[in-house]
Amino acid sequence: MFDRPESGERAVLVHINLYHGQEDLNELKELAKSAGAEVVHVLTGSRNYPDPRYFIGSGKLEELKAVIAETEADLVLFNHVLTPSQERNLEAELEFRVVDRNGLILDIFALRAKSYDGKLQVELAQLNHLSSRLTGGWSHLDRQKGGIGMRGTGETQLESDRRQVGQRIKLVQNRLATVVKQRHQGRACRKRLETPSISLVGYTNAGKSTLFNSLTGADIYAADQLFATLDPTLREFKLVSGTKVVLADTVGFIRHLPHELVAAFKSTLQEAIESDLLMHIIDVNDEYRNETIQEVNRVLKEIGAGDNRQLEVFNKIDLLDDFSPRVDRDEDGIPIRVWISAEKKLGLDLLADVLTELFSTNCIKISCRLSPLQGGIRSQLFSMANIIKEEYTEEGGWDLVVNIDQQNLGILSDVSFKEID
Repeated sequence: MFDRPESGERAVLVHINLYHGQEDLNELKELAKSAGAEVVHVLTGSRNYPDPRYFIGSGKLEELKAVIAETEADLVLFNHVLTPSQERNLEAELEFRVVDRNGLILDIFALRAKSYDGKLQVELAQLNHLSSRLTGGWSHLDRQKGGIGMRGTGETQLESDRRQVGQRIKLVQNRLATVVKQRHQGRACRKRLETPSISLVGYTNAGKSTLFNSLTGADIYAADQLFATLDPTLREFKLVSGTKVVLADTVGFIRHLPHELVAAFKSTLQEAIESDLLMHIIDVNDEYRNETIQEVNRVLKEIGAGDNRQLEVFNKIDLLDDFSPRVDRDEDGIPIRVWISAEKKLGLDLLADVLTELFSTNCIKISCRLSPLQGGIRSQLFSMANIIKEEYTEEGGWDLVVNIDQQNLGILSDVSFKEID
């Protein structure tokens, strides 16, 4: 066996067309780029089914050896999920580091996670991934000898490593349970305050974080790369009606998102599960748009959010020819899709109007007069309603025209007001 290098940047990509299903090669290139790898060669081929020992055939394996020697690469990235035995066999035969699709995604997640709970979730996913690969993870585990007085040394070491990994998994799970409890308390508090919540979901690199920043004025990291941000971010957002909602930016999805990642990030995705509305952000220029929409909906169903109310947001319309923002509605006149550009801030006013329409069904327009002693009520109106017009009176008070949700009319209990058509 060989000792694994600390890191590798020059990568050979292996992409095999399988007739029973395959991944996207361009997506693998983007994943490699996001992980900081330089792609020096792409090895392609076709098979009906993976080889049970090496995934690829013996001829392709020899070709891969030659490519590694010629390109002086640092690692091999497979665009497929390898079994633990396939990964071990490949590394033993090539004497080279091999990373499968799931391992690559886990590496990117480890690179991007910044918050405490995000790091915990990534660590849990990595530990679960590692637990099935311990026998090939380090060279000293394979140096087992037989004979009297020599039996069991390697086995004992392996059992010790497995026990340590198992203990660490339990520790991380306990810490994550605390995080889940804290998040649940926060959501319960918002529900008591009757604050609606909206989660931004979608395929990675569809523009969720850019839209989140444009709507809320936040400054979370956004870049043209897969999984640019992992940690959920919550911000309060005030609708045109004055109704306050909470926006949540969640982790992006990807085709065949590893199950261990879906499970590990359940606490993060819980925001989506319990949201009053899912804003499904879609890259309108993605040639596989329909497939990515289906994949996102599949993951949403897997985590228990498949039946949540959803508004599709077709993003990046600025990259289309002669296209302007618009709102699509169903046969009942309910908004189902908004066409925008988050980066160029095109159509954000339409999106804000749609959100107001969806969450402010009981909103009314009123006029009222406040005396100079009712400044506290004026302050509450600015906080809980949308001020359309304000004028000072001769007495030093205020004449106001506001849009306000009927559930907030209680703040005007000592004020005379009238509804405006």
